[in-house]
Amino acid sequence: MIAEIGHFALVLALALAIVQSIAPLVGARRNDAALMGIAGITAPAQAGFVALSFAALTACYVTSDFSVANVFENSHSTMPLVYKITSVWGNHEGSMLLWVFILSFFGALVAFFARNLPPSFKATVLAVQAWVAVAFYLFILMTSSPFARLAEAPFEGRDLNPILQDFGLAVHPPMLYLGYVGFSISFSFAVAALIEGRINAAWARFVRPWTLVAWMCLTLGIAMGSYWAYYELGWGGWWFWDPVENASLMPWLVGTALLHSAVVMEKREALKIWTVLLAILTFSLSLVGTFLVRSGVLTSVHTFASDPSRGVFILCILIVFIGGALALFAWRAPLLRQGGLFAPVSREGALVLNNLFIVTACATVFVGTLYPLALEAVTGEKISVGAPFFNLTFGPLFIPLLLIVPFGPLLAWKRADLAGVSQRLGGAFVVALLGIGATLALNGQPVLPALGVGLAMFVMAGAVTDIVERTSLLRAPLGTVMQRARGLPRSSWGTALAHFGLGVSLLGIIGETQWGAERIVTLKPAEKVSIRNYDFIFDGSVNRTGANYRETVAKFTVRHNREVIGVVEPSKRTFPSRGSSTTEAALMTRGFSQLYVSLGDQNADGSLAVRIYHKPMVLLIWLGAVVMVLGGGLSLSDRRLRVGAPRSAKSHAKSSASMQPAE
Repeated sequence: MIAEIGHFALVLALALAIVQSIAPLVGARRNDAALMGIAGITAPAQAGFVALSFAALTACYVTSDFSVANVFENSHSTMPLVYKITSVWGNHEGSMLLWVFILSFFGALVAFFARNLPPSFKATVLAVQAWVAVAFYLFILMTSSPFARLAEAPFEGRDLNPILQDFGLAVHPPMLYLGYVGFSISFSFAVAALIEGRINAAWARFVRPWTLVAWMCLTLGIAMGSYWAYYELGWGGWWFWDPVENASLMPWLVGTALLHSAVVMEKREALKIWTVLLAILTFSLSLVGTFLVRSGVLTSVHTFASDPSRGVFILCILIVFIGGALALFAWRAPLLRQGGLFAPVSREGALVLNNLFIVTACATVFVGTLYPLALEAVTGEKISVGAPFFNLTFGPLFIPLLLIVPFGPLLAWKRADLAGVSQRLGGAFVVALLGIGATLALNGQPVLPALGVGLAMFVMAGAVTDIVERTSLLRAPLGTVMQRARGLPRSSWGTALAHFGLGVSLLGIIGETQWGAERIVTLKPAEKVSIRNYDFIFDGSVNRTGANYRETVAKFTVRHNREVIGVVEPSKRTFPSRGSSTTEAALMTRGFSQLYVSLGDQNADGSLAVRIYHKPMVLLIWLGAVVMVLGGGLSLSDRRLRVGAPRSAKSHAKSSASMQPAE
C-alpha cells in the first residue's frame, strides 16, 4: 500500500505542475491576480506531494519491501540502515525521484521567499519551473517508475552495488543534485525575463542568490564525489576526466561565469545578453549531464541506466527546453537595450575576460566529452579522449584565468589604472616569487611545478591583498582598520575567501600530481616496503565478516625514520549476493598529505599484492573546495544577497518600478 501511495502522490504532483505551468501564465497575460496567485499555492503543494512520494519509497527500502522491483534490485535485508536509506537514490529510478523532489523544493522556496518579485514576473518564473517539472514527472511515470511491483515478492533482495555502499553516497548525490537542479531557478528566471522583457539590474539581484546557492552545492558535490572516488575505488586518483565527471564540471564552470556576469549586470547594468545566455546554458549543461548518466550512451561507475528508451525521452526533453530557450533568446535578445559602457581595463573588462576563458575551457571539455560519442554514432568508430587531451587544452586556458583573478577585485568599475593595481599587488608578486624560490630550493628541477606553486601563492596572496586594501591595513590606525573591517560587506569577504580557496586547491593539485610517489609490490608477512622515508611492515592478514560481506584485512605497521607512527588496515570485501568485491583503501593523514594503501589479489603462497602511495598536500584539493563554499556562504549571508531579506516599502517600490519591461 505504501508504494501505491507514493505513486499516486507523484501523479497528483504532475497534475498540480500542469496547472502551475498554464494558469499563472494566463494570469500574467491578463493581469489577473487570482490566476497569478495559483502558482504560489501549487508550488509548495507540489513539493509536499513529491516529498510524500519520496518518503514512501524510503519506507519501502527501510522495511525491505522486496515486492517493489526497485527495492529488490538495489537492497538487501542485512544492509545497515544508513545504506538502506542511501539505496533510495543509489539507482536510476530513485535518483530521478530525488531529482524532481529537489526541483519541486526549489520551486516552493521561490514561492515562499521571492516576495519582492513583481507578481506577474513571479508567476512566469514559477510557470517555467513547472514546465521542467512536468517533463520529468512524465519521464519518471512513463519510463522510470520506482514503485513498480513484482508479481511474486522475493524473499531477499539483490543488494546495492558494493561500491555504492559507502557513507559518501549519503551526501554526494544529494549535494550534486542540489547544484544541478538549483540552476533550474536561474534558467526559469532567464526564460521568464525573456518572456516578460524584464532584464536589468534588479533581475540580476533577484537571480544571483539562487545561482550562488546552486553553485555552492555543486562545488561541494563535485568535491565530495572526487574524494569518494579517491578513497573508494582504490586507484589513488581524485579526477579521471571521466565523461560523467566532466558532465558535472561543465555546469560548474558556466555557473561560475554566470555568477561573475551577474555582478557586472547588477552593478553596471551591462552584459545583459551574456548573463541571460549563461543562465540558459548552465541548466542546459545540467540536462546534458542527466542525459549522459541515464541514456546508456556511456559505461561508467557513475552511470545509472542503460535503457535506450529513457535516453530518447531525455533527448526529447533536451531538444524542447534547450532548443526552445535558445530560440526564445535569439528572438528577444536583439530587443535588449545597451547597458553601461566600460573601458577594456576595468573591473567589468576583467570579468568579461574571466568569462571568456571559463566558457572556452568549458567548450574544450564539452568537445572532448561528446566528440567520441558523436563520432561513434555517425561512423561506428570508437575512440577514447582521455587525460592528455584535457590537460593540454583545459590547463593552458586556466593559467591566464588564474593570473587575472587577483586583479579583478582591485580594479575600479568603468575605467581602471592597471599600473596602479599592479603596484598594489606588489606584495602578492613577492609572495609568489618566494614560493617559486622555495620550491626550487627544496625540489630542484623541473621548473613548471615551481611556477605552479608561485601561481597558487599569487592567487592566495591576491585575495589577502584585496582585504588589506579595503581595510587600509598597514596604512591606517588599528581603530580605523577595525572599523573598516566591520563595515566591509560580507560579499567582499566571501569573494576574497572563495578566491583564496581556489589557490589552496591549485596548491594541492600541484603537490599531488608533481611530487607523489607510488610503489606496487608483493609482500609476505614480516616483509617491508619503503616509500619517502616511510616503512610499511606487513604484519599479516585476517578474515572478518560484516553485515552483508566478507573481507580480508591486512595489517601494516607504519614507521617514519624508524619510529612507529601508526597502523593501517586496508581490506578487500566480497559481497556474496552480488558476486563482486571492493577495495577498501587505508589512509593515514600526515598534515595535509596522506599515505594511501590498497590491496590487490592474494597469491597461493600467502603473499599479497599491495599498492602504496605518498600523496603530498592532497587534502588541500578538497580543503580549497570547502573554503570556496564557505566564501559563497559568507556572500549569501550578506543581507543584500540573502534570499527573501526584508526590505523597506520604499525599497520594494523602487525595485518593482525598476523591473518594468524593457523597451
